Formats: sequence, structure tokens, C-alpha cells
Amino acid sequence: MLSVIKEFCGIGGYTREAAGAYSWQHLTFVSTCVVIMFVLGIFIGLHFKKHPEKNKNLPLIWAALLIDGFEIGKIIICCIRAEMGDEHWYDSLLLDLPLFLCSIQLITLPLAAFTKGRLKEAALDFVLIFGLLGALAGTFGAAQNFGSYPLICIDNVASVITHCISGFGALYIGCSGMASLRKRNIGITYGILGFFCIAAYAVNRIIDYNYMFLMRGDGTPYDILFNLVGGNQILYLLGVIGLFLVYIFAFYMVHFLIKRTKKSDTVIAQSI
Repeated sequence: MLSVIKEFCGIGGYTREAAGAYSWQHLTFVSTCVVIMFVLGIFIGLHFKKHPEKNKNLPLIWAALLIDGFEIGKIIICCIRAEMGDEHWYDSLLLDLPLFLCSIQLITLPLAAFTKGRLKEAALDFVLIFGLLGALAGTFGAAQNFGSYPLICIDNVASVITHCISGFGALYIGCSGMASLRKRNIGITYGILGFFCIAAYAVNRIIDYNYMFLMRGDGTPYDILFNLVGGNQILYLLGVIGLFLVYIFAFYMVHFLIKRTKKSDTVIAQSI
């Protein structure tokens, strides 16, 4: 039993071969998890849509506790693994900071669950906007993980679970009607993203890492942009940040367009 746990956690190194990027094992595993994510997010969201506002927060609280619980558990195991290997625990910790785009949900999801007022509204909007995108990018797009680790291991399993929880959060918020997407909160949404981009870039420069993929694509779809600009660091950095900003703007604009269309249809229906 102990040997199974050590192999699952990668303590002493994995003896099994990597699953393979976009292999049938990779795609089958993440597809199953994503389907479960969609079913739970939509079903629970529609169920709580009719509940009082104070009850709607309960699934978000559980989601916030679970996403941080799984991530903290993975970090602890990785630190233990590092100490038992050739590294120190703090070296491993520096590589597990919540500075990827998907990792921001480790902070914004608890903010959405436990805060009030405009901060809660902005956090709900942020999870709605980036949660599902991060879930799909961190499962189907995580080719580098499945190309480096065995299919069933702490690195892949914990990553897929946390990404799917963020996707669940987005689906639940959307289906339960908790999101406001008010114009007054757009600045806060940009502010949250801007803060993490600055922090990620600063840490990247200090420890030579690639948080938020601001330095290079590393086997992700960002490689398309990296190759498009010929590897130019400045153009690539501006391109990645620009894509984030355009995505937020487009999300809000689509929402406002749909809202305006529904309002116009209601006025026409009432006038008939």
C-alpha cells in the first residue's frame, strides 16, 4: 500500500511512463472529468436558481474549500517529494504559487464565496469569465502535464480536479443567476487580472519561470502566438496580456448585447 501511495505521489520519481500529450488516455480521462463538471455545474446551478440568495452561496463555499484543499494538499506532497529528493521544499513551493491564469481561481473563488458587496460581485464575474476557459485549457490543453507524468498521479489528478472545480464554479454562477456583470465592476475585473499579471511577470524574472505563460508557450496553445511573433519576448508578452484584455471586453460586450436583445424582445412582446 505504501509503495502505491509513493508511486501516486511521485516520491522517489515515477516508474511508470508518461500518459502522452493528447493520447487516448489523456483525452478520455479529461473528457470524463469535464462531462461530470458540466453535469454538476448546470444541474446544481439550475436547482439553486429558485432558492433564496442566502442559500445560493452554499455550493460556492464547498467549491472554494475543495479547490484550495486539493491544491494545498498537492503543494504539501510536492514539497515533501522535493525534500526527499535533491531539492528543498521552498524550491518546490516557488513553482506552485497561484500565478497561472487558472490558479487565480484559488483566490477569486473564495472571494466570491466569502465576501460581500462589489468585491463579491467582481469575484463572481471573474470566476464566470475565466473559470470555464481555465477548466478547458487546463485539462484538454494541459499537454505538457500529460506528456511528462503518468496518467494517474498527484500532478495530473490534482490539476484536473482543481481546474474542473473552477469550471464548475463558472457554470454554477451562470446557471444560478448569481453573476451581475455590471459595467461598474469591469474596472475591478481588469484590476484583478492586472495585479496577477504584474506579480507573475515579476516572479518569472526573479526565478526564471513561466507563470501565466508570459515568457513562452511551453507546449500550450500559446505557442501559436509565440511562433507568430518569432519568439520576440516583448511582442509575445504584450500579445498574451492583450488576449486577456480582449477576452474580458468581448465577454462583457456579448453579455450586454444579449441583455439588450432580451429587453427589446420584452418591450415588443408587451406592445403587441
